[in-house]
Amino acid sequence: MEKIVMAGVGYVGLVTGASLADTGKNVLCADISEMKIAQLDKGVSPIYEPGLEELIQRNVEKGTLCFTTDMKAAYQQADVIFICVGTPEELDGSASLKFIYEVAEDIAIYARENTLIVMKSTVPVGTNRQVIDYINARRNATEQLEIVSAPEFLSQGTAVKDTLEGSRIVLGVETEKAEQRMREVYAGFNQPFVVTDLVSAEMIKYASNDFLALKISFINDIANLCEKLGANIDGVTRGMGFDRRIGKAFLNAGVGYGGSCFPKDTKALYRLAEDAGYEMRTVKAAIDVNQAQIYKLLHQANADFGGFAGRKVAVLGLTFKPNTDDLRESPGIWNVLELVKAGADVTVYDPIGMDNARRVLGDSVAYAESALAGVTDAEICFIFTEWQEIVALTPRDFSEKMHRAHVYDGRNCFDIASMSGVHYVSVGRPEVQNEQLELLK
Repeated sequence: MEKIVMAGVGYVGLVTGASLADTGKNVLCADISEMKIAQLDKGVSPIYEPGLEELIQRNVEKGTLCFTTDMKAAYQQADVIFICVGTPEELDGSASLKFIYEVAEDIAIYARENTLIVMKSTVPVGTNRQVIDYINARRNATEQLEIVSAPEFLSQGTAVKDTLEGSRIVLGVETEKAEQRMREVYAGFNQPFVVTDLVSAEMIKYASNDFLALKISFINDIANLCEKLGANIDGVTRGMGFDRRIGKAFLNAGVGYGGSCFPKDTKALYRLAEDAGYEMRTVKAAIDVNQAQIYKLLHQANADFGGFAGRKVAVLGLTFKPNTDDLRESPGIWNVLELVKAGADVTVYDPIGMDNARRVLGDSVAYAESALAGVTDAEICFIFTEWQEIVALTPRDFSEKMHRAHVYDGRNCFDIASMSGVHYVSVGRPEVQNEQLELLK
């Protein structure tokens, strides 16, 4: 059985590695972080992802999954190496390949003959060819290594399910031999294969992510127009969703997208197109709409109250979506930073993201122990993540616990008819701008 090494144990590397191990493959997850590997050796996942810790523990016990910080030894024994490191955003919006080339340098030195390199990281179109050329140019070997582009399509919060029960496996290959080896690697996954060339596989990843970002920004643009015209976005999206050409997914109006993928990947593709002499106007529009949407309710509340200085504000939901502890590019965090800057007395709550929030926000805010405690005595409440605990709050919770019940809901968590007694502002549903507005003054 071939030895599979995952270079990097972030979301992609850890979920992919544990999932492959669950199909009976021999997987070694390697990372330079001693803290992460120490946690994993104890069966503790360094990231919050539903079902992941159980998947790790099960396969460690089976002996199909293990961990190491010895990158040299890992590469020396690998038959297949998955590159799963981050490609963070540069200041100009392009993707940084620093970590990719650090891994490539080690692979060039330590990898054995016939080792297959698999690019799982999201990289700009053309990167796979550049990376394998870089590796082979530095090897003292007669046999050239091959690379495969195998982009990931997991979503945080459902990453395990997305990997084990995904809609497709995309493979960008240059030889039939590489394709066959990858089919054997993924033999335990009952998913259709899409086999293409390296460049097309790279583009599939960006095109998929950017299309979903476009869909979110489009529906938010429609929601904003609904407010101007008196339409209700709930009915609009329900009517649109029945059309199979459109579908229901990613039609939830709100304060925009965040996370580690959509913000970074839209900017990266736009910059890549610029470098190629082409302007991606649709992608640029998605970026611009989302950037403005993030602060939509903050601006509304600021206009309603005439500023935030000295006001007690509750913020419920800090992660960019439910079922993750990831705060990267989170609308909740961006809004909290602006509220603090404006002089508000801010109390925050998130069911899972509080430890990460403390690292970002420090002592600039107060931290509540529950959603209900978070809104107590506040006069303004912002909702930025639709966690179940937050959605479970009732109008009475707001009206009885808050000093004055003014709720700005960035995820349209509540049925508007149920929010009587609360000044309730959501996105794309103008009829909820109710008679309590005069109480703001």
